[in-house]
Amino acid sequence: MIKIGLELFEEYWPKKLRGVRVGLLTHPASVNHRLEHAIDLFIKSRKIKLKALFGPQHGIRGETQDNMIEWKGFKDQKTGITVYSLYSHTRKPEPSMLDDIDVIVVDLQDIGSRYYTFIWTMDLCMEACADMGKAIVILDRPNPVGGSITEGPVLDVGYASFVARRAIPVRHGMTTGEIGNYLKNEFYPDLEFHIIPMKGWRRKMWFDDTDLPWVMPSPNMPTLDTATVYPGMCLLEGTNLSEGRGTTRPFEIFGAPFIDPEYLIKALKTFRLSGVIFRPLFFQPTFQKYTGEVCGGAQIYITDRDKFKPFKTGVAILKAVHNLYPEYFRWKVPPYEYETVKMPIDVLAGNDRLRKDIEKGESIKYMEEWWEEERKRFEKTRKRYLIYGS
Repeated sequence: MIKIGLELFEEYWPKKLRGVRVGLLTHPASVNHRLEHAIDLFIKSRKIKLKALFGPQHGIRGETQDNMIEWKGFKDQKTGITVYSLYSHTRKPEPSMLDDIDVIVVDLQDIGSRYYTFIWTMDLCMEACADMGKAIVILDRPNPVGGSITEGPVLDVGYASFVARRAIPVRHGMTTGEIGNYLKNEFYPDLEFHIIPMKGWRRKMWFDDTDLPWVMPSPNMPTLDTATVYPGMCLLEGTNLSEGRGTTRPFEIFGAPFIDPEYLIKALKTFRLSGVIFRPLFFQPTFQKYTGEVCGGAQIYITDRDKFKPFKTGVAILKAVHNLYPEYFRWKVPPYEYETVKMPIDVLAGNDRLRKDIEKGESIKYMEEWWEEERKRFEKTRKRYLIYGS
């Protein structure tokens, strides 16, 4: 059985930080094997003094369903501790939020995709702590989709946003601690930075190899299957296609009212995608895009998760619908995740090349070649900051 950072912090807490005032960045999935939450464990600890709580997108309790639903800070009734929202008027801790703490501790369950904003909330906390002379401690957790597979384009920094602040590939194959290691060394060299690493985790492990309980890190991330398809299916947020929000299988179900499921499946088969098959279906979202409307589309079934390429699959879906339904398919326009100028699909892809290639009718093979070149170049940087072996 592996042990995560939360289960090791009492034993490995940095000696120089004993007795410090702590602000904890946390969410519902910040639990140990016994489903004990980080807040409760920190309150009991004699090593630190818990003084503040910080929460990312979807709320510290995980209650806000959709993107761009801000939440306000409050006083936690159970503990009396102040909770600060980092998905409101600010995504970066303000100086006043750090006045009464010495250290921000990060205990967030990430899902291994660049678009997932928790790592960027961590990045902004690191930036704030560097500005204010505070320290950061990361309690490391598994990358649910493993640490040995990477895929997709690397962010062009001209398209940086809250869904991608730094140059990493879409499927990054790193733990939260390893990303923190990269960010500290590349961008915050003067930051006092500590990681409490896991014990027993290996790069080839998926989340269901860990014996940890799956707790939804956000409302539309209900299962490991969802996390597995997300590196590609999140691209649909940049279009008028439903990514399945408002159904019981978000990101695994997709479609739109104008799609004929059988017609779409036939087109998707021509791409010969590895490790995946599609089932034609109809669905009716209960919220978000096409609420109450019947949509045609498909459900993704992963047949071999080690061969499955989620980003390539997502691009294939966009290309198929774009080509089949040019009179109906549309790219979403801003705003999207605090970006008011650039196209949502461009900030998700990390460039405008993907969108333009789809519009020009370029082949999947051609597109995969250029994003593979970018990914391979980043591997040299990535390897410097990895903590765990294969």
